[in-house]
Amino acid sequence: MASTRQTALITGGAKRLGRAIAVDLAKQGYDIALHYNSSEASSEIVADEIRSLGVQCESFQADLSDHGAVEKLVPAVLERMPSLSVLVNSASIYDPTPIAETSIEILQQNFSIHLVAPFLLSRDFFNSCPGGNIINIVDTKVHFQQYDYAAYLLSKKSLAELTKMSALEFAPKVRVNAILPGVILPPEGRGEDYIEWRRHGLPLQRIGNPTHISHTVRYILENDFLTGQMIALDGGESLTAEGRSVIQFEEPSGE
Repeated sequence: MASTRQTALITGGAKRLGRAIAVDLAKQGYDIALHYNSSEASSEIVADEIRSLGVQCESFQADLSDHGAVEKLVPAVLERMPSLSVLVNSASIYDPTPIAETSIEILQQNFSIHLVAPFLLSRDFFNSCPGGNIINIVDTKVHFQQYDYAAYLLSKKSLAELTKMSALEFAPKVRVNAILPGVILPPEGRGEDYIEWRRHGLPLQRIGNPTHISHTVRYILENDFLTGQMIALDGGESLTAEGRSVIQFEEPSGE
């Protein structure tokens, strides 16, 4: 029997923030379309966890740097889960590389995953679904000019602009908003010393956690007068003169 629940498609839903969002939306009663690229084993673990909550979960593999694969994703989801009403563009890669050292491959990869894929998925969602919400996961670093993350940051800045542009074009049928996480899940491999260093650079003097992201997703979905907004979930970091970065932390002279 087909489900009558609404469906949420989460890109990068097998890991980190994408996983937290997927599980929380399942707890709110959404069926979940769980996208992954190479994390098949992780996606099955998450899918089993979601199904144990009493909702439907289907996994969808796609390389978001392959534009053809991206264009097949929304139709594939709708074929199996026709009640699609939420798209969360969460998939991300992380290349801390300055402009002078950025190859064309790094540049293309970052823009493909952080801009082109969300652009195509948003277009297809708008054209194929009767209405709903798009939520883009950006990064509070877009408030700064940290050139040590050139391709990553420029592509995320572009995603922020896509949020505002598509919010205008897609209204009133689809609302589009963005969440700009700060220190929520530090880069893999970073120790407590790095986390403490970042914490001391925040006005709130504490780091966030994935629950803060999940609660903000819920707020966006429940507040039907909200569109085109950038919600900086960063402990006040975007209010400071310059955000702290891994590159600064690794400098021999310290801060």
